[in-house]
Amino acid sequence: MPCEAKAPRYVTMSLRVRFLLFATLIHVVLIALTAQLRTTNPVLFVGSEVLLLCSIVLTVQLYQGFVRPFQLIAAGTAAMQAQDFSMKFVPVGQREMDQLIGVYNQMIDALRRERVSQHEKSMLLERLIQASPAGILLLDFEGRIEIINAAAARFIGQPAAELHGRMPAELPGAWGPALAALSESQPQALRLSGLATYRATAAHFLDRGFTRRFVVLEELTQVLIKQEKQAYEQLIRMMAHEINNSIGAINSILHSFQHYAPQLAPADRPDFTEALDVSIARNTQLANFIGSFARLVRLPPPTPQPTDVCALLRATARLLQPQSQERRIQWHLDLPDEPLLISLDAQQLEQALLNVAKNAVEAIGHDGNIWVSATLHPPALCIENDGPTLTPEVQQRLFTPFFSTKRDGQGIGLTLVRDVLLAHGFQFRLDTNIAGHTEFSIEFGDTL
Repeated sequence: MPCEAKAPRYVTMSLRVRFLLFATLIHVVLIALTAQLRTTNPVLFVGSEVLLLCSIVLTVQLYQGFVRPFQLIAAGTAAMQAQDFSMKFVPVGQREMDQLIGVYNQMIDALRRERVSQHEKSMLLERLIQASPAGILLLDFEGRIEIINAAAARFIGQPAAELHGRMPAELPGAWGPALAALSESQPQALRLSGLATYRATAAHFLDRGFTRRFVVLEELTQVLIKQEKQAYEQLIRMMAHEINNSIGAINSILHSFQHYAPQLAPADRPDFTEALDVSIARNTQLANFIGSFARLVRLPPPTPQPTDVCALLRATARLLQPQSQERRIQWHLDLPDEPLLISLDAQQLEQALLNVAKNAVEAIGHDGNIWVSATLHPPALCIENDGPTLTPEVQQRLFTPFFSTKRDGQGIGLTLVRDVLLAHGFQFRLDTNIAGHTEFSIEFGDTL
């Protein structure tokens, strides 16, 4: 750009000087010749003076007409260098000049329309990126985050201002390793805390002839949960129907067999009666086992009522206190004196809190601590225990139906917690905090 700015000025000055030197030289010679005619031929001298005067006037007009186009070009070049596409020239009445002015004005109009169009497209693209429900990370030429929309910042869990200028591999948690290994040929699924599931896709585009990358993050949590729930609902309903029908018939037959006990020899009656009781009890346990799964798929929509969450936490601690004392587990309650009133289904949330607290007790085993806290601003609660920490593999599968780390676990406790909290629209997390404790937290949003 500096060379282009100096080139027109150099050419204009050079032609101007040459023209002035040429015109001055010609007129000096004409003046000298005219001076010689003053004594030899007065009439011719007067005619020469008139012609000389006309020549000077014509030269001045030619000079003005010669210099003005270069001034116009210089002014137009300066305006384009300053990216001022609003300056236009008015025709001066000279055909050549008016043609040049017309071409310049048409070019400026085209540049202004193109610039406005590009600006509008850029603004539209920026608005679309910011309003998109998908997370978008736009990287610069060095691969650092240059633009990040609100959805991506919400997915990652940090303000957008703190993510600018960072490499994708430097993002916190599981995001960094996942995005560092992301290739354009294969989208990657990322599951966080066993609940939130995302699909990350990388692509590129050309910017001023160079390649730039961008990453699109799509949240699949609700879609996968819905598909997952539909699948196991059908399976559980079919199993519950068939098993309950069979159990009812078998128990009816077993109860009828008890009438034949008096007909047996006295020595055989105890074994016969015990066998029937064991069979009936085992069938009843099987029915209860299937019933727990059936209750999971028949979870009704919540019926919100103003509820004191702190009262539910205190009730949960009292309910598990005997079991905790046997295991030498200490409860530490840090609850506000004022009630934490939230519009929710008290029965469903109490069951969810009981499942979480019971999991904490079972995870500790013996000799441990459970911390229960709640805050009014923001309205939230936290249940923390110092049991064994969660491994990354376990953490990603915590809320998966039928997954359990306990030998006799059914794997529906945290699934029920997940469904209850999602139905209420509450944000929740289960992970390891900076102290190395397992922490389950719930954010309620607004209080009453």
